[in-house]
Amino acid sequence: MSASTLPPSGLPAASDARPVRQRASRDDVLMRLILGVLTVWLIVTVLLPLSALLIKSVESPSGEFVGLANFAQYFSNPALTASIGNSVWIALVSTAICVLLSFVFAYGMTRTCMPGRSVFRLISQIPLLAPSLLPAISLVYLFGNQGVAKDLLFGASIYGPIGLVMGEVFWTFPHALIIMTTALSTSDARLYEAAAALKASNWRTFWTVTIPGARYGLISATFVVFTLVITDFGVPKVIGGQYNVLATDVYKQVIGQQNFRMGAVVGLLLLLPAMLSFAVDQWVQRRQSAALSSRALPYEPKPNAAIDGAAFVVCGMIAAVILVVIGMAFFASIATLWPYNLTPSLKNYDFDNMDGGGWESFYNSLQMAGLTAVFGTIVVFTGAYLVEKTKGFGIGRFLFQLLALLPLAVPGIVLGLGYIFFFNSPSNPANFIYGTMSILVVCSMAHFYSVAHLTAVTALKQLDQEIETVSSSLRVPFYRTFGRVTLPVCLPAVLDIAMYLFVNALTTVSAVVFLYSPQTTLASIAVLNMDDAGDVAPAAAMAMTIFFAATAVRVAYTLLSAGVLARTQAWRRR
Repeated sequence: MSASTLPPSGLPAASDARPVRQRASRDDVLMRLILGVLTVWLIVTVLLPLSALLIKSVESPSGEFVGLANFAQYFSNPALTASIGNSVWIALVSTAICVLLSFVFAYGMTRTCMPGRSVFRLISQIPLLAPSLLPAISLVYLFGNQGVAKDLLFGASIYGPIGLVMGEVFWTFPHALIIMTTALSTSDARLYEAAAALKASNWRTFWTVTIPGARYGLISATFVVFTLVITDFGVPKVIGGQYNVLATDVYKQVIGQQNFRMGAVVGLLLLLPAMLSFAVDQWVQRRQSAALSSRALPYEPKPNAAIDGAAFVVCGMIAAVILVVIGMAFFASIATLWPYNLTPSLKNYDFDNMDGGGWESFYNSLQMAGLTAVFGTIVVFTGAYLVEKTKGFGIGRFLFQLLALLPLAVPGIVLGLGYIFFFNSPSNPANFIYGTMSILVVCSMAHFYSVAHLTAVTALKQLDQEIETVSSSLRVPFYRTFGRVTLPVCLPAVLDIAMYLFVNALTTVSAVVFLYSPQTTLASIAVLNMDDAGDVAPAAAMAMTIFFAATAVRVAYTLLSAGVLARTQAWRRR
């Protein structure tokens, strides 16, 4: 600006300052508008289906309000109420075993110098790439009536509590391990130096330093695993036998008896422990953040032959169990006729000649997972960006953040049941998507929204706030800054979100079990249907097909993200 355009005071004229405020105002209004649209989307896809579930639970078959009569009817049936005790018992036992094993495994990877840690870390993540139906099917081939290792159960049946606990521990192990690894990796090395200076024994140091330092991780892992087990549908459906739990009761009431009111009642009961676990976990995370010190030093383990050897043996045994379960499912899928003809063949992969939707169901799963990854990543990252970068608008941002975290506390089978009541209503303008691929994509996006949202928010918080300030002062629209700066820098996190959404949409069962149609049957549903029909080997083959697809995508993602991360870090160094 030349001197001739300045007022006598030397300050910019008011007319010159107005365009800057006007530009910022337009950006701010546009950002709030988009955030409002995304808030409405979360209300429609999460809050309203849950509200429809609540309304259905207090209605009569004719639609009249009956209050708590349906709940009274449920609790008057001993067979139904027994499922509550069964669910809690299985969840408690599975959680205790899973948290213990994950702690030992995480301790070996973070606190010892045992060999093969990278290999163990890779093997430990295998269960994430398979539907929960797969370990249940594998356990049938291992310990069932014609299982190769049935004698190890000493006459006990795998169909019931034993099989449920084993299957749930396998499926939830990597979830607990991620939390425990994080907790043990953030310990302060100064505490161990102090313990060594005081000549405390390794055992005393473990109980006075290690356990207190990881207590929040232990609590968080406990509630996460408990929630996953008590709300899981896949393992109980395949291997639960006559041992009823809440998740299978919902399925039986809706699919078996067409009793939607009682299904809504059980769904709400299933929602309560999930909500409680979510609330406690959020409290634990806040306390954990407050307990971290900026002066903390990272702990580096020192070689110890005895401890390293013991950790290697224990971690090796856990990794071997994971490989045996996956290997057994694969062998069962290629056996010609179990257990009479074990000659390898691809007969069980001829899905087009079997019930379950054929190969079309697998292609549907790939399509649904791909659409969920693409559109889900766009919605999630855009929403997280607006929450972090929008100025003011506190109430709107708080509401969006609350809705974004709500799916974390909603079991998939409960959300799917809510979708039936809400989107299948003739009065709903969105009724046309019911029974289509669209509702499967929308439900999957909503179901897995929270973790993806937290990932995006974490990545955005690492960016310097001055980026938006400088862009605003240069009159650069926010969407240009978003596309040219924020998105490229956060691309690794964006790929993480896409990968997370794809794999979970590909392997999910509970969230979509009520929503598919004959034209949109998914691979995970095909596994369920083939197992129900007695085609266990083809079910194992379809489950392995899902696993192979998820593994291939995971490998491609690893290669792609490594290149993206290298370029991103090079940009930062410049």
